[in-house]
Amino acid sequence: MAGTMYTTVDSPLGELLLVGEESATANGGVALASLSLPGQKGAAVVQDGCVRADEAFEEIAGQLRSYFEGTLTRFRIEYADSGTDFQRRVWQAVDAIPYGVTVTYGQIAGQVGSSGAGVRAVGTAIGRNPLLVVRPCHRVIGADGALRGYAGGVDRKERLLGLEGALV
Repeated sequence: MAGTMYTTVDSPLGELLLVGEESATANGGVALASLSLPGQKGAAVVQDGCVRADEAFEEIAGQLRSYFEGTLTRFRIEYADSGTDFQRRVWQAVDAIPYGVTVTYGQIAGQVGSSGAGVRAVGTAIGRNPLLVVRPCHRVIGADGALRGYAGGVDRKERLLGLEGALV
């Protein structure tokens, strides 16, 4: 776990836990490995040997503040590598969803070549996204327009989509 660090950031959704890894190429020197919300299903926990490093996350925290203020529509954050090949393909498709736009699980499944029965696998991969808010899985909705599961809670999904003006 050498090089693993964390901080917490206040937000309208509660205190966010950010966990990252040292990176020579990332702005601020940290690649984001996890962003968790309070009470989140499967939330990250601070592991032994993980060092609190508020200053290393200043760039990311500033981007989050700007997002919640409504002045930032696209994050510029380096992510730490994680997930299976399939999860990474799904997450890449999620990363490409523009601010203020929603897409269905079926549309994501079609983009990654996993339509039909693969929609459930896409939903599972999206549910395992370790980077809530910054990797916008909140922009993925049911085919009927319903706000289906969100690890941080459907109420928070609704708040994020409302912030982005994506709710009609």
